[in-house]
Amino acid sequence: MSGLFITGTDTGVGKTYVACLVIQALRSAGVRVAAYKPVCSGAEPDADGKPVWSDVELLSDASGRQIEPHRICPQTFAAALAPPAAADLEDATVDESLLRSGYEWLRKRYETVVVEGAGGLLSPLSESCSSADLAKEFNLPLIVVSADRLGMINQTLLTIESAAARGLQIAGVIVNRPRAERDGSEATNLSQLARSCDVPILGLLEFGGTDLLRPSGEAARIDFHALGDPRYSR
Repeated sequence: MSGLFITGTDTGVGKTYVACLVIQALRSAGVRVAAYKPVCSGAEPDADGKPVWSDVELLSDASGRQIEPHRICPQTFAAALAPPAAADLEDATVDESLLRSGYEWLRKRYETVVVEGAGGLLSPLSESCSSADLAKEFNLPLIVVSADRLGMINQTLLTIESAAARGLQIAGVIVNRPRAERDGSEATNLSQLARSCDVPILGLLEFGGTDLLRPSGEAARIDFHALGDPRYSR
């Protein structure tokens, strides 16, 4: 059984967008894949005023609507805060056992599970559990999503260093452009990161794009199924 854990250098870097593209690529390759987000906070009202968690909806769409939303994300909270803080506003707590059992349910039924964390690698999912903790327990290689903007080199290297210190495997980094606006650093970020980084740079996603591009601009063909195998030699 293989899988990948999608984490980010920060919030708002495009983890869900990348997770959806990975899921779609796996499905196109004929892999039975499930999406899993252990906990999600930050809801928006729909036309009827009911709360909707857009990350869960996007992951459900990418999965072909074949998995019930509560299986994709068994715990949701309304406030756009770290999950334990959002839960506290509802006089609730994040159920740590459910973070794990929700994954186990999918793991037993699907060939691959793509897990998306919340916020950055060390962002809390509960009072005592971070995304890094779950990635370690699940024994899943990381894909680190980094937003292509000023400061991304430091953020990416810190995330990689933190992951390595915890014994986490890193499948690679995907540099994403989550906004159309540019700040000028994009001209050199990718090449500078490649020189400083000792893990694979899988490629670049242009704003709104669906093709992963190598630094040269050619389309990158990534075997995400192989990358997700903890035994895979990188």
